Amino acid sequence: MTPTQPESPGSPLVTLSDVTVIRGDNRALRDMNVQIHPGTSVALVGPNGSGKTTLLEVLAGLRSPTTGTAHRGDRPRGSVAIVTQRHVGGWMPLTVREVIRMGRFRPTMVPRRLRPEDHAVVTTAAERLDVTDLYDTPLGTLSFGQRQRVLVAQALARQADLLLLDEPITGLDLVSQERILAVIDEERDAGAAVVLSTHHLDEARHCDVVLVLDGRLVASGPPDAVLVPDVLREAYGERVLGDHAHHDHDHDLILIDDHGHGHD
Repeated sequence: MTPTQPESPGSPLVTLSDVTVIRGDNRALRDMNVQIHPGTSVALVGPNGSGKTTLLEVLAGLRSPTTGTAHRGDRPRGSVAIVTQRHVGGWMPLTVREVIRMGRFRPTMVPRRLRPEDHAVVTTAAERLDVTDLYDTPLGTLSFGQRQRVLVAQALARQADLLLLDEPITGLDLVSQERILAVIDEERDAGAAVVLSTHHLDEARHCDVVLVLDGRLVASGPPDAVLVPDVLREAYGERVLGDHAHHDHDHDLILIDDHGHGHD
């Protein structure tokens, strides 16, 4: 299927041109051509090992393409925030307040004290994720859902124009899922670009654009255009169950996929 992507206002925040990434003996991504626009939510969908996490790392500037280019324009450092599934363990001594405050740190030569406006941003981020009552709690003692909300709050405190989320609601309680999905909409509506990876079609349908991956870009476009049996079978193979002929019934599709977080 020829990838298409709806037009979005403003210049792209990130443009990937013919990006290929080789990790060890594995070609995690090949020939990726993607633009991420402001004011847009983008879902990355594909089986384990399809390149979702690698693509997030390239968008974040954490991994350089083996070939091809990733152009991020003239935006300042710190304008990207990423939340991964690699949570710290129980040894982490920092409290929730300290973790969210880290979102205000910038890579400068001389560390500075947080200003009143920084503290205000931290407070707002904590309120939006409903974690203010956990301020003095060590991060390592929290439940998985609470910890995920704290890390998303830290990302919001950075006030980035590109927010990257690696399976942000996988395995979370319903309250945490709803709060994080609401924040994704709020950030998109405020003009940021939000890119998230997911195994869940309903979560992908929540976004403006879906990129279907299988080490390459199988298809891109609005959810109704790409979350259809033919496209999903091209990426997932026989792990898609559903009526091949009834494209308008794609909400009944089931993906038989390992939802364990096996990074690419």
